[in-house]
Amino acid sequence: MKLIYIILDGAGDRPCKELGGKTPLEAAHKPNLDKLTSMSKCGLIYPIARGIAPESDTAVLSLLGYSVKNYCGRGPLEALGSGIKLKKGELALRANFATVEDGSIIERRAGRTLTSREGTELAKFINKNIKLENAKFTFKQTIEHRGVLILKSKQKLSENISNTDVGYIKKKGISIAQSKVSKELKKCIPLENSKSAKYTAGLINEFTEKSSDLLNYHPINLKREKRKLLPANAILLRDAGTIQPNFKKINGSWTAVVGMPLEKGIAEAVGMKIIKVDYPELKSTDVYQHLFDELSSEIKTSRSFLESGKIKNTYFHFKETDIPGHDGLASEKKKMIEKLDREFFSYLLKSDLRDTIICITSDHCTPSELKSHASDPVPALVYIPGEQSDKIIKFGEKYCKRGSLKMTGSSLFKYLIAKVK
Repeated sequence: MKLIYIILDGAGDRPCKELGGKTPLEAAHKPNLDKLTSMSKCGLIYPIARGIAPESDTAVLSLLGYSVKNYCGRGPLEALGSGIKLKKGELALRANFATVEDGSIIERRAGRTLTSREGTELAKFINKNIKLENAKFTFKQTIEHRGVLILKSKQKLSENISNTDVGYIKKKGISIAQSKVSKELKKCIPLENSKSAKYTAGLINEFTEKSSDLLNYHPINLKREKRKLLPANAILLRDAGTIQPNFKKINGSWTAVVGMPLEKGIAEAVGMKIIKVDYPELKSTDVYQHLFDELSSEIKTSRSFLESGKIKNTYFHFKETDIPGHDGLASEKKKMIEKLDREFFSYLLKSDLRDTIICITSDHCTPSELKSHASDPVPALVYIPGEQSDKIIKFGEKYCKRGSLKMTGSSLFKYLIAKVK
């Protein structure tokens, strides 16, 4: 047996007024995914545990069978996925270019309209023109508004500091999504009474202030404002980590078809071979046309790998189902699901599935009316050749609730691996 493991990022949702009281999964026309559901066992699962609204990093690791108890932090995973391996004593953080005005966060992602070319130029400007008093740094733009910051110092650095990205708050070493997000630009504070944490928080605040001063008057941002686009005039940071990701190799031989730095970092950290998705450059201010183009690239790469016949155990991660939830656009999430059904799941169903287990689930719920991650359980299906299905006809929250699968993400992975053997 081989396993195809598909994660639809943030696809879980809640009933939406916009969709007549249905969730995007329930409202979507998806005959291929629904047919696969009718052949499968289904259920609602908690990616980590009941009551936790996870970030994608900890949720995906749990879905791959790993505990979050000895977690390295998202920063090091983002760094690894962007080609940077942490050296001893270095600190890595995930970064977002954002829009700030008079101490208030207008938009945490600069309106999602920052191109990778613009981001790269801004990163070069920051690296060239900012000097920290007692430390060195490298700032790298990864994809569009996303980036990573690496801090280096002779003094000890600590990951026990708060996030300046107000969308997530650190608790016991992991970040929890916030349903009510403050607009106030907050300073980084130490989360423990140690010299290293106080020192590190001070460095973060110094970097934040100096980068904002520079970015406010950069020609790119002046041009963006003339074009009625939000300026990328601040950098929000989160999920600090000082440990180079070092996980036990995943059970079996795996390939990951992924494109985002985080997913690439996770795949590399657990020992998967990576098939990289190359995303198109953002060419216009039509954010959702661009997301459709990005999803097309993911689907094309995923189908090409299926066609290669080299499938063993494969992890596919589709990011675009999450973003509409953050933007409060349930209909756009529905469209992403329908595109996946037409162009990917239709092809998957035509494949020879006699020796293939298929699992489809989500790493977290991103309710469109909440605009952030929630602790709700997410739908899951498991198709196992020759095994009886739960006779559920549609893939969606209220349907899967009637299924037999009731477990956490790590338990789901153990269940799948036991079936593969």
